[in-house]
Amino acid sequence: MQLDQPLTDKEFDELDAFLLGDQSPEDSMTMDHLHGYLTAIAIGPEPITPAEWLPSIWGEDRKDGPKFKNEKQEERIYNLITRFMNEVLVTFEVAPKEFEPLFVEHEHAGKTLLNAEAWCWGFWEGMELREGSWDEIWESEVAPLMRPIYLLGADEIEPEEVAEVEDPVKAHQLALDIEANLPAIHKFWVPRRKTGVTTVKHDAPKVGRNDDCPCGSGKKYKKCHGAEQ
Repeated sequence: MQLDQPLTDKEFDELDAFLLGDQSPEDSMTMDHLHGYLTAIAIGPEPITPAEWLPSIWGEDRKDGPKFKNEKQEERIYNLITRFMNEVLVTFEVAPKEFEPLFVEHEHAGKTLLNAEAWCWGFWEGMELREGSWDEIWESEVAPLMRPIYLLGADEIEPEEVAEVEDPVKAHQLALDIEANLPAIHKFWVPRRKTGVTTVKHDAPKVGRNDDCPCGSGKKYKKCHGAEQ
């Protein structure tokens, strides 16, 4: 399967099941969490290599990776993640206004509402990979567009802001605002990025064969992705 092909519904469910399953560390990202994380990386101030962003998918401590059954399954899962990322990259490159963040739907008072909290946690973690580089947008005229992401994704918010997050209807509106704001956030960074968009190829990382594999598996590179060389 080409790495520029979007995930089918079946493949989406396959990756979702793996992230939630016993083979993945307990604090691995969910699909909506992962989608927010990849979005921040895709539209942010500078390119970030997969060797840097992949390990965090399996938890904040970046130590324990998934327990794959074999190399075939390992390659399969990383290919699905790569294609998930490339879909984000290509959408923003071709039609940013058509991008749809992966929010969770839930029922409240007889209405279907959106919950963007996990997506925003992921986006915030993606920003933290280049925390200093994001400062420019917070100090710019488009800073208000980032406020919904801050409210739902930041580790701490002001006491007077908590009501906006805890009220399901207000949180739903924040989710709608995020979707509306993302094209402008992306547009802000386009001229500032050092290079144009490049889809991920999932090449072997440039590390020593006795180093830990950057994929987050916890194995030595020579016994993980390096074994394929």
